[in-house]
Amino acid sequence: MTLDTIVVTGGNGTVGSAILAHLNEHGYTTVNLARGRRRETASDRYVRTDLLDAGETYGALAKADADAIVHVGTIPDPHGNPDFVVYESNVVSSVHVLEAADALGVDAVCLASSINAMGSEHQERPVEVHYLPVDEPHPRTPDDAYGIAKHAMEVTASGYGRRPSTDVQIATLRYPWVVSDDEMREHLVEADRSLESLDDGHPAAGRDVLYAYLAVDDAAAAARKAVEADFDGHESFWTVASDTTADVPTDELVETAYPSATVRRPMEGHESLVDCSKAETMLGWTPERSWRDL
Repeated sequence: MTLDTIVVTGGNGTVGSAILAHLNEHGYTTVNLARGRRRETASDRYVRTDLLDAGETYGALAKADADAIVHVGTIPDPHGNPDFVVYESNVVSSVHVLEAADALGVDAVCLASSINAMGSEHQERPVEVHYLPVDEPHPRTPDDAYGIAKHAMEVTASGYGRRPSTDVQIATLRYPWVVSDDEMREHLVEADRSLESLDDGHPAAGRDVLYAYLAVDDAAAAARKAVEADFDGHESFWTVASDTTADVPTDELVETAYPSATVRRPMEGHESLVDCSKAETMLGWTPERSWRDL
């Protein structure tokens, strides 16, 4: 599979613009598909597109002549919109992208999923952690609109991926809180991340999100690796930093925060509560950035 042109939907956003810049640095021609006016300078081309319109999505992707697509142009949380709008943004837009990709002969699609597909920070119930470290087969039990939508998006991708007539390689990446260096400094380096204060800080850095995070540069690299990889059908991947947001050893963190979870193997140092070995094996991706190095 030879890739030249990669479309990024939602390239006006923080993660989308970082992915565009990263792809440019690696020699790809990039096209940003987004609503409204252009708010980034990284892409080679910009096509104004309403991804909730199937015809516009197909036409924009045809115009872009894409070899691969990274779809991050969705509503990023359940706040500020009715539930059906959040669901529509995440699931229906993904259907439009996948349908067009299949029809146009696009080689690979990467969909931005979320830790919320498991059921985490936005739902009414605490996160359900059955075992640690969490991996891809871990049960997913979301009850909020955003988490339900991300879960449904992954189910939809699996459906497209198992069709004998579909040759598109599809990856869904379960991103946690994706942070810039400035955000890491403010919410992690300069904040109290001791055991007593862990859940008093940023809501996307606490127990319900497995004390997980990811530097934006690592998030961009994961998206590139996902479309460059070679596998059949659809696969989901956890993509989080290799350490936690806590300034306490992981074994102590587990004992305090998840006393009923089954611990499948010893966890050392500040090791992440999420197992990203599948992404390392199949995508060749490993996180490189840590807030502890700032």
